[in-house]
Amino acid sequence: MAFEIERRFMIQGEGWKVFAKEMQKFHQAYLSTNFDEWIIRTRIINNKKSELTFKKSSELMISHEFEYPIPLQDALCLWDLSTKKLIKHRYILDFRPGDWVVDCFMGDNYPLALAEVELSSKTEVIEKPSWCGEEITGIKKLSNASLAQIPISDWSPKELQYFNLK
Repeated sequence: MAFEIERRFMIQGEGWKVFAKEMQKFHQAYLSTNFDEWIIRTRIINNKKSELTFKKSSELMISHEFEYPIPLQDALCLWDLSTKKLIKHRYILDFRPGDWVVDCFMGDNYPLALAEVELSSKTEVIEKPSWCGEEITGIKKLSNASLAQIPISDWSPKELQYFNLK
């Protein structure tokens, strides 16, 4: 069974940029955003390849995750048919321990930027970098599935202020 173990953080400042080694442009369309069941999405990467992902939370930081390549034409069709979607630029970082990325959201979720670190176990210890702010692991409102459904452009001023996105 495939598992994903990750922690997520708000970004503060631009210190992470010195660690960026690659950028990928993601178009993600959500076919299901049911947190009690399965999150199902398609992802188009750099308009060149695509995948279908099934994801279900198991416990804090841990999700079951299954990803399969699908034809790009199918993913483009699903993108066009979906009402829940988002665009982001993912920066892969040369920063250890863990596998770090920074997602910079576009469109209705701009200027949101989040860091994620994928861990080998839930007990793996990391030192939070200075460019990471508040930990948001487990906050569903800031999950990609939620942001595709209710982007930050639709949030109330109070919600934006709470997450320092005003």
